[in-house]
Amino acid sequence: MIRTPVEPLSAQRPTLAILACGVLLPLVLAGCGGESLLPTASSDAASAPAPTGITRDALIGRWGVASFHADKDRKRTEAEARSQCKQPYVIAKGPGDGVMMHVADDPKLYELRLKAGPGGKTYLGFEAPAGDPQDRELLSVKPKEIVARFVDPDVSTRYGTFIYSRCS
Repeated sequence: MIRTPVEPLSAQRPTLAILACGVLLPLVLAGCGGESLLPTASSDAASAPAPTGITRDALIGRWGVASFHADKDRKRTEAEARSQCKQPYVIAKGPGDGVMMHVADDPKLYELRLKAGPGGKTYLGFEAPAGDPQDRELLSVKPKEIVARFVDPDVSTRYGTFIYSRCS
């Protein structure tokens, strides 16, 4: 009978320790990164809650749209927005709980949703925390008029403050 030498248990431990580190260390470090590898019950935790007082139905409709950069131009811009009802901008109900609108610098329609932000502010944008750079801040929502501006300072500088005037 041939006997093969057996390493003592103490010699096997470093191999087990290296194997354990190779398997467990990435899992431990992934937990430190802030993102879980496992799905959670509230995968919408990053999205903001819907604001109270404004519904998507308040946004749906046909609108004349114009924008201004200086407050002194607001009255003139309101009249210009009303005159745009000859070619209205249509905000339609989205397939989910949002509305279909364009975003800055993109001719494609996207579903955007209302989001409640800090300080009682209301935003309209993609599934992201309220106040995301791609959002619009809704400054005022009335039955016949919406005033909004983009959150991103560069986009806001280019486009100004929008006035949406409801078409009859």
